[in-house]
Amino acid sequence: MMKFVILDVDTGIDDSLALAYAAHSPELELLGITTVFGNISVEEATRNTLVVLEQLDQEIPVYPGEAKPLSRDYTKPFARHIHGEDGIGNQYRQPATRQPENKGAAEFLIEQIQQNPGQVTVVAVGPLTNIARAIQMQPEIVQQIGRLVIMGGAVTVPGNVTPFAEANIYSDPDAASLVLGSGMPITLVGLDVTMRTLLTADHLEEWRRTNSELALFLADMTDFYMEAYKGVVKSGRGCALHDPLAVGVAIDPSFVRTASYAVQVECTEQDSLGKTTGIHDTPAAHIDVALDVDADRFLEHFLSRVI
Repeated sequence: MMKFVILDVDTGIDDSLALAYAAHSPELELLGITTVFGNISVEEATRNTLVVLEQLDQEIPVYPGEAKPLSRDYTKPFARHIHGEDGIGNQYRQPATRQPENKGAAEFLIEQIQQNPGQVTVVAVGPLTNIARAIQMQPEIVQQIGRLVIMGGAVTVPGNVTPFAEANIYSDPDAASLVLGSGMPITLVGLDVTMRTLLTADHLEEWRRTNSELALFLADMTDFYMEAYKGVVKSGRGCALHDPLAVGVAIDPSFVRTASYAVQVECTEQDSLGKTTGIHDTPAAHIDVALDVDADRFLEHFLSRVI
């Protein structure tokens, strides 16, 4: 059965791979793409999303969202050392021919969730600011959303921007705290599982051999990402598929094994800001936290769709 999906992105490199994966997956009907600050500014994320969609020959509407955290200053610089000066591995050449929509991301999220109660899956792969803003504006969407799949957090493993915190949660811990405490049905796909997925340089060479414009664009972009992963990936040249795994879980939840937790986000202590702590044995446990991943099956599925 086809799922209505909204993809909420801060379009850097793995967001771009997630967009391609989602757009090429017949199980998903993409209602729209919402953008947020995170890897780069929201203006650049919106621009990059339109560029990637043009490469994909897709006219999915794009709705710009929040430019800064919910209730504090930026917690970190944009991740240009990971995603390139332009956010897409320095592959930006010219703007897309299409423009973003005039409606804001939060308004679009509310509209679609209320028009399709219980049917919309939101896949959020950036900071959770758009989702938090939508909840603030219309709290009833907590009961009306089908499911929220989040790429974020590090419940059982160390963080990647600090010893405690994962980048998306750290970028707006207040938004994350609001969303994770809201009671809406959530699957949390964090570093607990995403760091066990690996795209390799050999895969990029396979893409290049197809000689398609899309394959070359994605391979050249991902080359930059793999350079940034030197020292993180120990088994050769490669990168983790953080954001694509969240899309994969929206398509097929059996890619991961989950357990129910309540998840608290540290918002006050600077040293551990953004830390996600899972509490398992509590009546408030309603978040499905991914703890294990069928990495080989997921990777095969991703590679069969992305280009």
